[in-house]
Amino acid sequence: MTKPNVTLTLLHTNDIHSHFEETSRIASYVAHARSAIDPDKLILVDCGDFLDRARMETEGTQAAVNRAALERIGYDAVALGNNEGLSYTPSELESILGGMTIPYVCANMKLLGTGRPPSWMTPSLTLVKKGVKIGLIGLTAPFDEYYRLLGWEVDDPIEALKTEAERLRPEVDVLILLSHLGLRQDERIAAVVEGIDLILGGHTHHLLETPLIVGSTAICAAGKFGAYIGRLELELGEGNKLLKVTGGCLATDAFPASPGMDKLISDYGERAKLKMQRRIATLSESMASRHDAESSLPTLLACAIRRLTGAEIGLVNAGQLLEDLPAGEVTEKTIHAICPSPINPCAILLRGDLILRSLEESLLPEFQNKEIKGFGFRGRVLGMLCADGLEATADLKRDPYRRIQEVRVNGEILDVEREYVVGTLDMFTFGVGYLELKEGRDIRYFLPEFIRDVLSEALNDPRLVEASKSPRWHFIDEL
Repeated sequence: MTKPNVTLTLLHTNDIHSHFEETSRIASYVAHARSAIDPDKLILVDCGDFLDRARMETEGTQAAVNRAALERIGYDAVALGNNEGLSYTPSELESILGGMTIPYVCANMKLLGTGRPPSWMTPSLTLVKKGVKIGLIGLTAPFDEYYRLLGWEVDDPIEALKTEAERLRPEVDVLILLSHLGLRQDERIAAVVEGIDLILGGHTHHLLETPLIVGSTAICAAGKFGAYIGRLELELGEGNKLLKVTGGCLATDAFPASPGMDKLISDYGERAKLKMQRRIATLSESMASRHDAESSLPTLLACAIRRLTGAEIGLVNAGQLLEDLPAGEVTEKTIHAICPSPINPCAILLRGDLILRSLEESLLPEFQNKEIKGFGFRGRVLGMLCADGLEATADLKRDPYRRIQEVRVNGEILDVEREYVVGTLDMFTFGVGYLELKEGRDIRYFLPEFIRDVLSEALNDPRLVEASKSPRWHFIDEL
């Protein structure tokens, strides 16, 4: 007698980034699915970046709210995203995720020195549903320089996948990759790595409303911020052979919220508020932050990054800081609100001509008002460049890219052929915003400090605060 086909339901999410309102609706949908589907036929996974420290509840609870949400929803496995791996040190992640009932899955990350994954992570795992053995392998984007500074050893994801797939494939009926590599890498893997039945993706925030088929591999992804959840049906025939993958993504905006999840998030939110009332500094007068003109607060950040990196010049974009700081007590909550980006300082060697062109661009409204998404940036617009160690004189009546009349670096005329040590922000090294800053070489990243940590320290240095009030930009019509 022929065994009837088995159909398993697979739910998947990715890149939720602490969007808790959408998380609540996802929790509601998952609960509904569990009430209607045999639990032995249901699988639920996430493909990374479940958390984001731009959200106050995450920042103020050291991501305890995210762990609690994962466990309440009841995921079977979670892939390691860069927002988990880069936002916290390995020891912090041990505190956050150690002993969790849900395994993190990642095959290309090991602890530096031991060559082994931490206690809360495994390269792969096998689930058994209705007698079907399902192998799950995780991969994450290899930000090698960052991860090494934090204490990780990162392997090439495709080589790590080949090794793990070769070991696991003979033992399972279905092999699924939980990928936090991005769509292009997923397509490449489908074309060159044998034995992968299904790739569930993330990282590049791509939405595949129905599966993309490359060779014999189906690729799926559910966009970003919890706006969608993926629902797939895996039909298996004789010998548990995978016959087809159907389904796609469902918009979550029509789902009701989960009262239980809402309460959980609210409770953690209250804890976060209390923790983030910690005083950072006390200001005798307010500090301004403008995106379209030089102002004291982003200039203070430029001063602080220059000091931290030991650079000749400090350059930051004013759009990193979202509001002024009023006089009086400055709390952790205030700093987080005005500087939510998980961006790190860095130092680069950059030629004078590229510095000059970046400064010229900084005077143009199309750069000051340019909207930026991703690359760690959680602001709204790019903003002009604010500086330390550098003074520029410009005539705004002249044509673009011919406005700057003079630039001095620590009192000396800028040499367009010389390389300068510039302390700046890591997002520029990815080629976003002021593109000339990507041309810097000998890059040194400073981790685990976020720029808000650097700013917090600077607010307690009266000399830096006073120095930030002096203009670095001088305009001829104002002289």
